Amino acid sequence: MRRTLALLTVAGTSMVALAFLIPLGLIVREIAHGRAMAEAERQASALVPVLAITVDPDRLTHALLSTGARDRIAVHLPGGGSAGTVRAPAETVAAASRLTRAITTEMDTGYLLLRPVALDGGRTVVIEIFIPPADLTRGVASSWAVLSGVAAALVAGSLLVGDRLGVRVVRSARRLGRAASALGAGDLSVRIEPEGPPELVAAGEAFNSMADRVIQLLAAEREMAADLSHRLRTPLTALRLSLDHLGPEAEQSRSALGRLEAEVDQIIAAARQPSRAPELVHCDAAEVLRERLTFWSALAEDQRRPWELIGASAPARVPVAAAELSAVLDALLGNVFRHTPEGTAFTVTLHQGAGTVGMLIADAGPGIPDPEAALRRGASGAGSTGLGLDIARRLAESSGGTLRIDASSLGGARVQLWFRTDRHDRPPRTARRLVGDRWPRRNATH
Repeated sequence: MRRTLALLTVAGTSMVALAFLIPLGLIVREIAHGRAMAEAERQASALVPVLAITVDPDRLTHALLSTGARDRIAVHLPGGGSAGTVRAPAETVAAASRLTRAITTEMDTGYLLLRPVALDGGRTVVIEIFIPPADLTRGVASSWAVLSGVAAALVAGSLLVGDRLGVRVVRSARRLGRAASALGAGDLSVRIEPEGPPELVAAGEAFNSMADRVIQLLAAEREMAADLSHRLRTPLTALRLSLDHLGPEAEQSRSALGRLEAEVDQIIAAARQPSRAPELVHCDAAEVLRERLTFWSALAEDQRRPWELIGASAPARVPVAAAELSAVLDALLGNVFRHTPEGTAFTVTLHQGAGTVGMLIADAGPGIPDPEAALRRGASGAGSTGLGLDIARRLAESSGGTLRIDASSLGGARVQLWFRTDRHDRPPRTARRLVGDRWPRRNATH
């Protein structure tokens, strides 16, 4: 932008300078031409008093030398005689003698000024002044050089001024761009001091107002999330009291309820924390898979579901938080238990490739006939929030990966969660905490 402004300034100033420089150059040349002609007229007029006294060639020779013209002046006398250096043809002299004014004629070597002078007795004398080309252009080159220098100085000055203005504009625009990038990266404290042209000042003030409004909206959203999460404690407390009366048989349910209460507390704590830029985080996907399958294996045993964990023996680091990955796995495994009949088998495979780590969850259920519809945020055929698969997709995309749904070798659906592990140059985007799923209800589309 700075270069563009400088080029526009140079172009505009150059056009204005040329608009004045060309006419002034022509005027300077015309002035030099007129000055040479006026000097020739002055030299011719200096001889008129002498010719009124005498037309003797010997005396006229001394008079010609006194004019300073030396070999460039001549006098054509009545009767055909002459004095000085003659250059004009006889017919041209004869034509000038019949006139009452001076004439100028052009020759190969310069210009001739012929001035007729009427004497007594009807005689006519023609004064001839030779004007060399150098006299016609004397001082023109130096004047043009001065004009060109002035024009160059004007262009250089305008370039300097335009560049300074461009620096001011570009600096303000870059500062606004950096602030916008910082805000987009999660730094909500960034503000700018508006400066530059009025338009950029207005843009800077609008940016500051937008950042303040974003903070207000996020604060309100955090408070609302904390309030809603806190309201869950009452039914959870009632549920715990009910489970306490069931004895040791409900130990597994009490454990799940304790984990749910911990998740609610974590949501409340996270909702009340100020937003900040995400940091680089990693976790061992194999360890998280083993932990979550250990938790779900008890329910799988109760429902007589055959299951298998493949490829989770070696560590597999992925650029996401362990808590977020656990929440996503719980949502995906929960969908298998919720939307497939009891006894339906499922497998979880951990695949490590070149720069990628994939988690493949396959089942032998009815499958998903419309994967694209299942991935649409908020769309659910089972009465849930319709957010689970979308949050899983966002977690995968935060590392540069993808989430895909296709048919499994078991005959049902397969959810592929792929993470990129070779993109450590930027912090991963924090995925939203799971609040539901988006699989259709049981015995419907899967």
